[in-house]
Order: sequence, then C-alpha cells, then structure tokens
Amino acid sequence: MSNFHSHMSLALDEARAAAERGEVPVGAVLAGPDGVVLAQAGNRTREMADPTAHAEMLVIRQGCARLGSERLTGCSLYVTLEPCAMCAAAIAAARVARLYYGAADPKSGGVAHGARIFTRAQSHHSPEIYDGIGAQEAERLLKTFFADLRVGRPA
Repeated sequence: MSNFHSHMSLALDEARAAAERGEVPVGAVLAGPDGVVLAQAGNRTREMADPTAHAEMLVIRQGCARLGSERLTGCSLYVTLEPCAMCAAAIAAARVARLYYGAADPKSGGVAHGARIFTRAQSHHSPEIYDGIGAQEAERLLKTFFADLRVGRPA
C-alpha cells in the first residue's frame, strides 16, 4: 500500500477511535517530507475540554514539537474531513505543503466551503489540496456518529 493510502487509512483509524471516545470522528496524520509519520491524532475537544483540540491542530502541534520548528515545510497533512477555518488558518501558518482530505464539510469547512481560507489575500501560504480521499468511509463514520446521537445511542 502506498504512503498516500496508508496515511489516509491511519487517519480513518484515528477517526474511528475518536468516535469510540464520544468525539466527532475526525482523524489526522502528519507526514514529513520523506513520508514518515510525524504525528497522528483524532479529535479530543471533549476529552481535553478544549475547543481547539481538533485532530488537525493536535498533529500540527505534535509535528512542530517533534521537528523543533513552527514550520512544517515539505510536510503533508491527511485529514478525514475538510478542515474548518481555524484549522485551515493553522495549516497556512505552519506552511504545510500538501493537504489531503476526505469528506467535504459544506456546513463548517474552511477550504472549499465557508471561509475558504486559502483563497484570501491574508493567507500567507496555500498548500496543494487534494480532496475526496477516503471520502466514502469518512462520510459513513460521520453520518453514523450523528445518527446515533439523534436517537440517543452512545457514540
């Protein structure tokens, strides 16, 4: 399996683990320029009582700490859901080279929907963007999670 597919597969595993913790099932993986995984995480906003503990933010923080730099030059980010505006701004600030994401987020997305952070003049960096990667599985996880919430079943 190529790094490309294995990294999204790891992100989907992180999304599943997030759902098991009662978090919105979003997972992310950050790979270095050489393709080696630097960080992986799922959402932890409830667990950490932190609205910024999105999967993308967690892997950006971990990756920067691991590299000892505020820049993730040459790195690739794989995330199961289109990043929100907050995460997209962090991706730009960290200078992530490539963003691969699964499901589109028409309600809260910040890349192709909503704020469209990377198209703004104020965005100092725009990564290469590849969408729809693993979208069916990512969408299924999200739909199941929210359907279970609506009927009162534990996530």
